Amino acid sequence: MSEEKRKKSKHGPEAEMPDQPQAAPEETNEVPDQEEEDLQTRYLRLAADFQNFRRRSEKEKNDVYAYANEKIVLELLDVIDNFERAMDHTWEAGEDRLMEGMTMILKQLYGVLEKNHVEVIDALGQKFDPTHHDAVMAEPSETYESGMVTRVMQKGYMLNKKVIRPAMVVVAADRTV
Repeated sequence: MSEEKRKKSKHGPEAEMPDQPQAAPEETNEVPDQEEEDLQTRYLRLAADFQNFRRRSEKEKNDVYAYANEKIVLELLDVIDNFERAMDHTWEAGEDRLMEGMTMILKQLYGVLEKNHVEVIDALGQKFDPTHHDAVMAEPSETYESGMVTRVMQKGYMLNKKVIRPAMVVVAADRTV
């Protein structure tokens, strides 16, 4: 073979390229499919985690708004307690107008509490409930059966259906014979 022919055959258009990677025989598609499944699973888990995070964040934000006033309401309740004690005081004749004014102020305070979703826990005559009542005493009662609230020592309150201060109560005990 002449040198020219050899050069042509090595570098010509018909020349074969040695060491050129040949297409590998078709491998099973399990590896790419498995990778896709793994990625899809990771994506779904990440999306679910993000959705749960959004729900938790929204709930926390709503709770902050709902209970942001709790501290100030508790302090205001102490003022209302003292106000009610003052109104329970025996007033002398001629102080009717003062009592009338205090009654109006107390009514207004209760209106403010109501507008802010604060409600009084109804305890008198109710069955004792440790989630709403704090028993400070037990005494026999002719009027109420055992386990019922006979007296309210201090009113209890709820803010947005959450007990912020349980009612301090006296509970009827079994009568001893």
